[in-house]
Amino acid sequence: MNVLLAGVVGSTAYGLAHEGSDIDVLGMFAVPTEELHGLHPPKESQVSTAPDRTFHEAGKAVRLMLSSNPTASELLWLESYDVRTPLADELIALRGSLLSERGVRDAYLGYAVQQLRKLQTRDPATMPGRAAKHARHLVRLLRQAEELHTTGRLTIRLPDPDQVRSLGERIAADPAHGESLLTRAQALFERPGVLPSAPDTAAADAWLRRVRRAFYI
Repeated sequence: MNVLLAGVVGSTAYGLAHEGSDIDVLGMFAVPTEELHGLHPPKESQVSTAPDRTFHEAGKAVRLMLSSNPTASELLWLESYDVRTPLADELIALRGSLLSERGVRDAYLGYAVQQLRKLQTRDPATMPGRAAKHARHLVRLLRQAEELHTTGRLTIRLPDPDQVRSLGERIAADPAHGESLLTRAQALFERPGVLPSAPDTAAADAWLRRVRRAFYI
């Protein structure tokens, strides 16, 4: 693959990893432009396990980012990278303009609602570790949504991982604690924030065209 950008994400990047945690790598790549012209387009994602690696083709990756997809978007906000090319630098420079108020609200709060529903329908006596993991995801997503809405920036590494773990345990035991966090985040989005009303699709399109020109081989 023509890898443009790649880095470690997930619990390691958040500061929540423990002994035995998986190492999750996320990245983007560019296919040779000629391959996009045929009847059978190339695969848009390459996924493998042991180690866990997910790479999205540049076109798919930027479309996910324009929708404020939390997993795809965090790739542009990591503290360090395994691979970082000049074309990736250009996209990182655009990262704030790829977001939108509605996109962040729908994607981040939407995923948070999914985590809360899993907790509300799960018997806490079975697989408590899994419930706590869903609860930690809930806390992280809501924090990230609030930070994006108020600052336009995204901090991947949690400043207080132990507190998040503790809060996750509480929410796993009693999902009502998670409901109050979700309600607070929803109320925050009722107030004006700093994110644009729509992502800069023109800038994203221009970047992708530069990628296609660079790999027209």
